[in-house]
Amino acid sequence: MDSEDEMLDAWAGTSDGEFVNEEEEDEDSDALPSDGENYESDYGFDYSNADDLHPSSRLPQTNFTVLSEKDIRQRQAEDVATITNFLSISPVDAGVLLRHFKWSVSKVNDEWFADEERVRASVGLLEKPVFNKRLTLKEMVCKICFEICPLENMRASRCGHYFCETCWTGYIHTAINDGPGCLTLRCADPSCGSAIGEDMVLGLVSVEDQQKYTRYLLRSYVEDNRKVKWCPAPGCEYAVEFQPGVGSYDLVCKCDFSFCWNCREEAHRPVDCDTVNKWILKNCAESENMNWILANSKPCPKCKRPIEKNQGCMHITCTPPCKFEFCWLCLGAWTDHGERTGGFYACNRYETAKQEGVYDEAERRREMAKNSLERYTHYYERWATNESSRAKALADLHQMHPGQIEKLSDKQCQPVSQLKFVTDAWLQIVECRRVLKWTYAYGYYLPENEHTKRQFFEYSQGEAEAGLERLHQCAEKDLQTFLEGDSPSSSFNDFRTKLAGLTSVTKTYFENLVHALESNLSDVDIPKVAAKSSSSSKASGSSKVRGGRAKLGSSRSGGSSRSGEEGTHWT
Repeated sequence: MDSEDEMLDAWAGTSDGEFVNEEEEDEDSDALPSDGENYESDYGFDYSNADDLHPSSRLPQTNFTVLSEKDIRQRQAEDVATITNFLSISPVDAGVLLRHFKWSVSKVNDEWFADEERVRASVGLLEKPVFNKRLTLKEMVCKICFEICPLENMRASRCGHYFCETCWTGYIHTAINDGPGCLTLRCADPSCGSAIGEDMVLGLVSVEDQQKYTRYLLRSYVEDNRKVKWCPAPGCEYAVEFQPGVGSYDLVCKCDFSFCWNCREEAHRPVDCDTVNKWILKNCAESENMNWILANSKPCPKCKRPIEKNQGCMHITCTPPCKFEFCWLCLGAWTDHGERTGGFYACNRYETAKQEGVYDEAERRREMAKNSLERYTHYYERWATNESSRAKALADLHQMHPGQIEKLSDKQCQPVSQLKFVTDAWLQIVECRRVLKWTYAYGYYLPENEHTKRQFFEYSQGEAEAGLERLHQCAEKDLQTFLEGDSPSSSFNDFRTKLAGLTSVTKTYFENLVHALESNLSDVDIPKVAAKSSSSSKASGSSKVRGGRAKLGSSRSGGSSRSGEEGTHWT
């Protein structure tokens, strides 16, 4: 087929950055290994590791780290130990300082050595405990409940303000129930700002309150830290630490959910966060319901209630108690209609007014709403369809491993390590479905007056979708033939070459598509696109019509066909 060759030609060349965020490979990395070579070493895939089945498992792990609760507690302990040793203070005081400065070790050091006294005053750390002369007494009066309590039942922070254990417990219990503010709790004396340490809190409250406090303490490391965020997937308890300036904002959690670090929505390259927010808001907005009502209904001329007409003639009767009879087209009373106006299925008055351009404002608004609704529906349906296709491909990917792979290995007498190309294809399908889905949101917000960009975008999107469908069909239907076979097939090596080739071609095409859309098609060559459009419209029926030409870094788009010696046709 020529279409695969067109994909090779349209988006040939290597991109500045990989679409699936793989590390840069050598130029020879696309070459297909021979049957005797080890696929596992070429692709870096370990079938014993289930994490490799994640759709974004090929994302580089250099710009983010996924943290479990155990990892977070370990990091908290390491930070406390660092501050304790560096500033020669107690672990409790180090914890108070870190929580105040949002777990930034460098910020603690900078502020502490710049002005230790000011830091102690703002945080509530006293350099030395205050000695209370009343400690020589056997009993003391609690200044909260005014009960006389034995000295062993009285507690105080470093400030020396003693209160009974019951009042302290109630005070701390209330603070914990109020939320994470309990982590910066101060003395119960209103005139005192001394910090209450973690040891005192956990030593006085119940087990339930201890669990709540330690949970707030754990979450503070993520919620107060600008470099760490919780995974937004429902029920996920992992956090992700991100290093800005390296790679894209798309991250993948161990729970298999990929999301954007910037807006915390699902991963949406090549569309920017603002477009995603507008698209999601539009999908949830009530305005689309009003647009549907406006486009598909008309108000009764008498009672003004909206009426939907889905079949039948133009004679409309409003529901009781109105019961007004009118013409659906011109909204005039039905008593003025009959054979002379066109009968039950036409209205001469409406057609005459339409030809004369006599439209009222409501009719114009209705027409605009209908056009807007049809346009939105066009993009939304395709956006949703690709999302469902991605979910189905993801389910097929997990079903493929390990049962189907082992079955294929047995029937074709191939080692499992040399069947990795099948999983590679499915990983690419899942990722490409995600990208293709978001291209429809991009297309919806692409200005209508930018005809050159829109023409080039629609051509590129159509070619990408066609190439992805070829890959999907090969990975799904062609593979099934070998899974259902009873003996090794002589054509299996040809299938391997075809599927690996389609995977490589589709990957390259989508990489360049992503980079083009991320730059908002800024490098589209307008004169050449216009000229190419004119020549393409005249050459009807040719399978080698090219779209617009764009400059995409070192890539070529919409170039001429390669010769048989230069490219391989995947059929």
